[in-house]
Amino acid sequence: MTTRALRVPTAVSALLLLAGVVLAMMPASAAVPDTRTGVVQVGREGADPGFTATKTLTRTFVEDDGSTYSFPSNTVTVTASQTKNLRGRQRILISWTGAQPSGGRASNPYGEAGLQQEYPVVILQCRGTDDASLPADQQVAPQTCWTNSFSQRSQVLKNDGDAVWTKDPLEPDADRQRISGVDPFPGKDVCANADQDPLYTHLTPFVAASGKVFPACDASTMPPEAAVGAAFPPAEIAAFSDADGAGSVQFEVRSDVENESLGCSDTTACSIVVIPINGLSCAQGATPPSIADTTCRKGGQFSPGSSNFQGAGVDLSASPALWWSGTNWSNRISIPITMGLPPDTCDILDPRPPTGFYGSELMAQAALQWSPAYCLNKKRFKFQLNQMSDAAGWNLMEGGGGAAAFVSSAHKKRSDDPVGYAPTALTGFAIGYNIDKPDNQGEYSSLRLDQRLVAKLLTQSYTGSALGRTHPGMENNPDGIQADPEFQELNPGLDTSGTETGAALLNLANDSDVVEQLTEWIAQDPSAMDFIKGKPDPWGMRVNPSYKDVTMPRSEWPLLDDFIPPSPNTCRQANPAVYSNQLAAPVTTLRKIAEALLDGWPNTQTRCDFDPATNLWKLGRIDRQNFGGRFMLGVVSLGDAARYGLRAAALQTKSGSYVGPTEDSLRAAVDLMQLREPGKGGKGGKGGGGKGGGKGDGGAGQRRSSDKAPDLSGLQEPFVLDQDDVRKSTGAYPGTMIVYTAAKLQDLVQDDADKVALFIRTATSEGQREGSGNGELPGGFVPIEKSGSTRKLYALAQDVADAVEAQTPEPTEEPSPTASASPTADPTLPGGTVTNEPLPDVPSDDVPSEAPSDAASPAAASASAAPVVMPQTEAVSSDLGNRTVPVLLLLGLVGIALTTAVRFFVRPPRGPVR
Repeated sequence: MTTRALRVPTAVSALLLLAGVVLAMMPASAAVPDTRTGVVQVGREGADPGFTATKTLTRTFVEDDGSTYSFPSNTVTVTASQTKNLRGRQRILISWTGAQPSGGRASNPYGEAGLQQEYPVVILQCRGTDDASLPADQQVAPQTCWTNSFSQRSQVLKNDGDAVWTKDPLEPDADRQRISGVDPFPGKDVCANADQDPLYTHLTPFVAASGKVFPACDASTMPPEAAVGAAFPPAEIAAFSDADGAGSVQFEVRSDVENESLGCSDTTACSIVVIPINGLSCAQGATPPSIADTTCRKGGQFSPGSSNFQGAGVDLSASPALWWSGTNWSNRISIPITMGLPPDTCDILDPRPPTGFYGSELMAQAALQWSPAYCLNKKRFKFQLNQMSDAAGWNLMEGGGGAAAFVSSAHKKRSDDPVGYAPTALTGFAIGYNIDKPDNQGEYSSLRLDQRLVAKLLTQSYTGSALGRTHPGMENNPDGIQADPEFQELNPGLDTSGTETGAALLNLANDSDVVEQLTEWIAQDPSAMDFIKGKPDPWGMRVNPSYKDVTMPRSEWPLLDDFIPPSPNTCRQANPAVYSNQLAAPVTTLRKIAEALLDGWPNTQTRCDFDPATNLWKLGRIDRQNFGGRFMLGVVSLGDAARYGLRAAALQTKSGSYVGPTEDSLRAAVDLMQLREPGKGGKGGKGGGGKGGGKGDGGAGQRRSSDKAPDLSGLQEPFVLDQDDVRKSTGAYPGTMIVYTAAKLQDLVQDDADKVALFIRTATSEGQREGSGNGELPGGFVPIEKSGSTRKLYALAQDVADAVEAQTPEPTEEPSPTASASPTADPTLPGGTVTNEPLPDVPSDDVPSEAPSDAASPAAASASAAPVVMPQTEAVSSDLGNRTVPVLLLLGLVGIALTTAVRFFVRPPRGPVR
């Protein structure tokens, strides 16, 4: 076998290295490498400066005469996008230049699947750091680095020719013996087959955070998180370097929540260890050379850039399998990382009862960072986000069940209490994707989608497979979006075979402002709405008949199809089900969608298994997609997309213009926003309606005395992003959303009012500082500031905070001109007080209320110091009342009829729920 020529740095490579260093030194607002195109960049870098380090690597052979021969050195520079306050499953960008070009590219570089490559860059998460000042048990070592399989860390029963680590001059003498790595070596009761003379074995045990040692001689002696079928796929990777020795990957960090054995937490220091495989150095050989001496000096079988899809053997001297060996381990670049506080920090450290804010999941990542800044400060309160639909959060707030709600649009008022909308976060949603290019060319990074394509996915108009092709009215539709000519024109170069996972958009099953804005974006596009109305697209594809004329926008997307395809399959006959619904398989949270994209694990429910225990067939979720053949689309929050390093599609605005989520595109959308026109009410319940449908009866609370009433009307209207304006724009992102803290301006318990006001002011000041620390603004959010495009959001938030804190009571009626100038005391009221206040209005809906009584105020408390004896009540009847009540009832019915008629002509009623 011809030995591969080792790489010699060139002037071009030096220039590329210099460019890489310059880019690494540029501020976060500068252009990012093409490898990150499509990954959500909104506020991603924050205040974390990241990490950069450079190391020179040299492969050296000791010759027969004892002299040393060194190959040309490689100067490798490694950068990491973020290193501080990392969260479980967060992905950070690791980039490098100057490494050896890789050869024999594996179809899947993760875990043991990536072993059959040459000169990759191995990236691992390890407990400990390379800080020499720390105790030995806090130092990073191969024994504290995580791998998902024993074959990545131990060489078991190898012949003399494969035991090349015994020729590594940087391996300790004890580890160059026939059996090594653990002293004493495990007996046969632990590692039954690890010691068989004359075969060689080297074990690299894993030492858990608890101190338990796992010998790693076979699968049964690995930590529990490394079990076959583990909850999470491998994160460690043998990454490919291009012909210039450059590359990058999104590396997923695991906390002790996901991997207790590894044990990385806010109190346990850890590192990301980057090991460029540069080829083993070799000690002086025997005379004549042994097989191991010759094997150690090999330079690789695969040419740079080549693939090894068949998993053919590679030269161990250039393989990632020996990342732990002395030469490779000495070439490591260790990136120290810190983990953020765990999600249950406030529950553990703050015994105070929480103050619940209810609603939008768009706030999840911000709340995760903000919560400790409240609960760990005894001058504040214990803030808690309770995620649920925007409408449910609103109803709890308005009904007195919660101090405040997080919503992203106007909601229908059910009481007379005025409610203020305080802009708290500028973020949004995205259509995330996980798509691989054909022939293992890497991940696709520039997806574009228009409204009609998304409408096709939502209306289940792709057939999925032969089962769906039997659906009446869809016989000639493509199986998946990949086979749609419209998609192919926008996204050339992808596989054109339609699949089940390309037949649906993973979406929310419940009511959400996100769904309403997504469908509003679709509703403003004539071609998309023509398709929904039944007009075929230019290639002849038709809407699923079950969704023809479905109303948009709407806050909850329904599953309307009821077609059960005939099938000779025994499992399907035993489990008849609507096939298109198994493809759509919506979920209850945006995070579930983000994690499905992260894992490459669709929620498609078409897998069929036979259960021997019950002797029954059952349908369930399909397997994770294979690396290199992934295709998934799903609706995600920008906060989740930033944390998990997900790619986001560019969405069509003006015809031919596609805009992705960036800080600039979100700010451009804010420029288009205007306060909602007063009096148009809030959105109704499930089902949505046509444009403007489902609205309530006025945003401002009814005031009984216009002359003395505080002017709260301007605080009760949220900003609206008109998708018709977005459609005319070339720079505004359609998925931009503001999350408001909605709270009562009257009748809120003062203690809660004070907390809500404090939250709004804190969230819109220190909470808008970008960063990964407690109380700071995470990636996926744009800061709301006093100046610039967001100044109107900031100003409204402060006004609402003041009004919430003030809890201005409703004024009393002006005295009637005919009223007595000296009203008499009423013995039924405290102290004989006189009031001209009319009786409180009866709520229009049966909504539970926990509004405080007057005794909650200091004045009322003083007035009620002495007990008040209320007079006995008795039934009162009169002939006048008997005659008047029917007349009033008749007049009321006439009034209702007139009101309904007026509202019908002013605002058309919703269409039927489809």
